[in-house]
Amino acid sequence: GNTKVTLITSRIIFIFTLSILAACLSSNYINLALNRAQQIKMMKELLVRDLKEVYDFSNSQYTIYAYSQAEPGAFQSSMKAIESCALPQLKNHKSIMLGIRIRDLRRASIIFQASKIPRSSFLKDKSAMEQMVMRTRQGIDQDTITFTFNGEKYYGVYKRIPKWDAFMIRAEELNEFYYSSRMIFRDIALIIGLITLISALIGIYFIRHITRFINIITDSIMRMTQNQQLELIQLEGATNDNITFMGMAFNSLSSSINNLLTVFRRFVNKDIASQAYRQKTVLLEGTSKELTVLFSDIKSFTFMTETLGTDIINVLNLHYHRAIKSIFHYNGIIGSIIGDAVLAVFGITIDDDSKAQNKSYQAVQAGYEIQEVTKILRMEMEQRRNEIINHKGTLTAEEERIYQAVLVEVGVGIDGGVVFYGNIGSYERMTNTVIGDSVNAASRLEGLTRIYKVPVICSEYVKNDIERNQPGHGFYFLALDTVQVKGKTVGQKIYWPIPGQMVDDHLQAEMDKFAASLALYYAGRWQEAHRQFEQINLPLAEEFVRRTRSGEAPGNWSGTWNLETK
Repeated sequence: GNTKVTLITSRIIFIFTLSILAACLSSNYINLALNRAQQIKMMKELLVRDLKEVYDFSNSQYTIYAYSQAEPGAFQSSMKAIESCALPQLKNHKSIMLGIRIRDLRRASIIFQASKIPRSSFLKDKSAMEQMVMRTRQGIDQDTITFTFNGEKYYGVYKRIPKWDAFMIRAEELNEFYYSSRMIFRDIALIIGLITLISALIGIYFIRHITRFINIITDSIMRMTQNQQLELIQLEGATNDNITFMGMAFNSLSSSINNLLTVFRRFVNKDIASQAYRQKTVLLEGTSKELTVLFSDIKSFTFMTETLGTDIINVLNLHYHRAIKSIFHYNGIIGSIIGDAVLAVFGITIDDDSKAQNKSYQAVQAGYEIQEVTKILRMEMEQRRNEIINHKGTLTAEEERIYQAVLVEVGVGIDGGVVFYGNIGSYERMTNTVIGDSVNAASRLEGLTRIYKVPVICSEYVKNDIERNQPGHGFYFLALDTVQVKGKTVGQKIYWPIPGQMVDDHLQAEMDKFAASLALYYAGRWQEAHRQFEQINLPLAEEFVRRTRSGEAPGNWSGTWNLETK
């Protein structure tokens, strides 16, 4: 359908690249997580050390404060001294050392703040304060704590200072603390991405090279799908891997199917074979079409079969091989082959090269080419006869009879009109056929070639179809007669289509005399017509000489000759 076909190599490369990235980034992230745990442990040790130093200093400072607490500003001086002691330990911009007094769990007062960030008066993290108070009641004066200060997340250690009735906190802002490790992770990720990209490009080259025949196989199959034609996939240079085996298996299947299709096409017409290939089935159905029908029959066939016996098959195959090629050459199809006769239909399929050609024009051309190849076959038989005579000196009576039997002569009748074209029978056994009055008429016209002694006879439909729809057709249509064949109630005009290159001055003069004589014949002036027919040097005039010998037309003469035989 319209499903887009994606390249398997692209998927392989995509999945391969993602897998590399996922593996590298995951391992890097796991390493970072493990390193962070180690960083936290080291940070805790450093914070405890800093806290202890400031804690010891604050106790000493309390002793000083106890002697001077009555002095104004003594408390603030002590707090500033503690801050001054803590500041050298703060390496990062957001590092802090806090002293807090918890009187209300909603917020704690900050009694000192050693940091490089703006000062705050309160710590408002209720959960952190509850944790410190609860641990103190449990007898734990020192522990780790995570809290929010100035809207940012901090991790640190705290210790209760009983002398100051406060808690001392040494903490680091987490984002700032992890900044260096994040930068390392980013740099490593970029390096991994670059390495992966280079590896992917190298992988693309090698994977495309290794799997190049997948693309060749896919492109070939897509082309076959578009053309509706099986072909062999070119696998020159392929290695002995499973991809090559798949291509060779397809070629084997393709060859088998093509062989079957070749056999199938020998028994059915091209349009039916194409329909079966496209639709995967052949239905019992048909349509009415305006087509041109050609009927060709071998003359003296009874004599041939009596003389040749079963060897007649070889002669028929020689003839049909050439005649059918002539029909196909002019875009015709075979309606049926019945012993000594072949029925061809024109107008079913249209090839690009024949779009400008009229179906009746093609039928007449095919009719003359059938006559030509039959003539060549007779010449070949004559040449073979001469070779035998040159070798033996003479032919026996039986050999001469056989020679006469293999001189194939045919007649061609052509008619056209609306006919039924399709498949009839059953789903167990069906045949493709054409049915209609034009089919019977073409057969009757072929029979008339024996009477009028012309190679091809066509109906008025064929004449009009060519003259109207095939400019520059190059045929001269000589009106032969108006006949009413057996089984018909009305007469029809019949014509001898003569190729223009055959019409010289002598033939033109003879045809003009025949046309004038035919006019007398139609008018019932048979005595005059008889005299003129006798003067015409054309074989077709012999029939009219015979008819008009009495010199009188029948009493009910209408110009139409009734034929009592088919």
